[in-house]
Amino acid sequence: MHTLWKAFRNTCAGLLHAGSTERAVQQELILLAIAIPAAFAIGSTAWERIALVSTILLLLAVELLNTSIEKLCDHVTPHTHPAIKIVKDMGSAAVFCALCIAGLAWGAALLMRLGFL
Repeated sequence: MHTLWKAFRNTCAGLLHAGSTERAVQQELILLAIAIPAAFAIGSTAWERIALVSTILLLLAVELLNTSIEKLCDHVTPHTHPAIKIVKDMGSAAVFCALCIAGLAWGAALLMRLGFL
């Protein structure tokens, strides 16, 4: 139980640090706060609501991983390096893919709610 509590504290510390220092994480936390009540307005079943909120949680998770990769890259070499640029660009592409997933899910749910699908 002690190990589980310690892991939870580390998780909270990481999320608090990212939320207080990283603009993209701050924006996605605000988006999550908006998405939770919006999912109840747009989704008609519990599974739809869970799926909608989960897409934003997925986006946040990918953003946190991308931020971690960028921080590690900057620690390894603070200078511009072509290989590091590629790594950072791939992390950015992963965030974009997660953003597309969220956009598709929310767009489809909204179109269904409005009777267009």
